[in-house]
Amino acid sequence: MPTFSLHRENLNNLIEISLDAGKAIMDIYKTDFNVKQKSDKSPLTKADMLSHTIISRSLKKLTPKIPVLSEESINIPLNERLEWKDYWLVDPLDGTKEFINRNDEFTTNIALIRDNRPVYGIIYAPALDETYWGSVTNGSFTLKGDNLSDAKRIRVNDKSRSCLRIIKSRSHPSNELNNFLNRLDRHQLVEKGSSLKFCLVANGDADCYPRFGPTSEWDTAAGEAIVLGAGGRVINLKNQLIKYNKGDSLINPSFIALNNQLDLNKILAYV
Repeated sequence: MPTFSLHRENLNNLIEISLDAGKAIMDIYKTDFNVKQKSDKSPLTKADMLSHTIISRSLKKLTPKIPVLSEESINIPLNERLEWKDYWLVDPLDGTKEFINRNDEFTTNIALIRDNRPVYGIIYAPALDETYWGSVTNGSFTLKGDNLSDAKRIRVNDKSRSCLRIIKSRSHPSNELNNFLNRLDRHQLVEKGSSLKFCLVANGDADCYPRFGPTSEWDTAAGEAIVLGAGGRVINLKNQLIKYNKGDSLINPSFIALNNQLDLNKILAYV
């Protein structure tokens, strides 16, 4: 089976792919773009499709033997998907609502899945010109701009805080989350769009990201890899790891991403 390692050349290639897609997204971001609606009622823009094309073609060129599953090309037969050991999982524009609302909190997400688990992830926020990447084996990093020598290693917060910092979705409220927050001890709430929520857990700016309700696998894979590489955890509400490419459905269960300082059982008790 094909394998992929995150040596410097491959990392440069992935960053370049992300930057290329990000530039195309930003070119559209600056215009008066149209918004369509997909069959599931979620929004779709020209930027979603253009980024999908750039990332998919570039990954296929970089690793011809590793298949690509993107949010905008999900109609791959299950029996074919279940044969995959390695594959790329892509959200070409995560946070389309943030893109439409022009608040800059949208990203491109690229993850490598191996044996149903994310092993590498790279997230690029083009409006912020910030890149995050990580893996369990190599750690997690952040970069402002495109000079790889300026990259900085990131770690989850490992110190106790008197006030827990919880990060939540800017565009996806839920009653379950409100109930969870009402049960929590003293905490500070931070709102953020897209997979940047994972990045803020990974760099220590937030302690916990609880997500109740459905997300798709391409929404979480890259962010999970980065949190894991930074020393954090991502688990479902049964204290189990999230399994990817598990069957017909590509929908995740509710989950919590958190640092290594928090008492996991205590957090789950508030659910």
